[in-house]
Amino acid sequence: MKKHIIALKPAERETLSELIASGKASARKLTHARILLKADQGDGRTAWTDEAISQALDISQPTVQRVRRLYVTEGLDAALNHRRPKRFRPHTLDGEQEAHLIAVACSTPPAGRDRWTLRLLADKMVELHYVDSVSHETIRQTLKKRLFSKFSGS
Repeated sequence: MKKHIIALKPAERETLSELIASGKASARKLTHARILLKADQGDGRTAWTDEAISQALDISQPTVQRVRRLYVTEGLDAALNHRRPKRFRPHTLDGEQEAHLIAVACSTPPAGRDRWTLRLLADKMVELHYVDSVSHETIRQTLKKRLFSKFSGS
């Protein structure tokens, strides 16, 4: 037995049919519209099984189930449109710390070294108490973002 039953309203059915007929939407959106139309049980229609929908549209069954769930729990718009990730990760280094990092990277490397390595820069940032801890990967990403943007502007 299906957990999420799709019963489209006539206006929704028409909107989805027009969307597919126009073909002027992302492939993902068009596929989700097709899933909803094939899974529709409204007005006495016979819905396709998830397996039949997945085979006909060449997609996985979990995708069909996910679109069903989104339509029932959040509505048509959520089932059709891509949602932004809810997770937000703040930047590890703020602007002042990035400025210190660039200053250290532009300074003379430690004795016995020809140049700064990412790990040396990370250790130096901690040693100078600019940050409590920082990974070499954060150093790499920050330098890539800041130094390349400096040269690509003009």
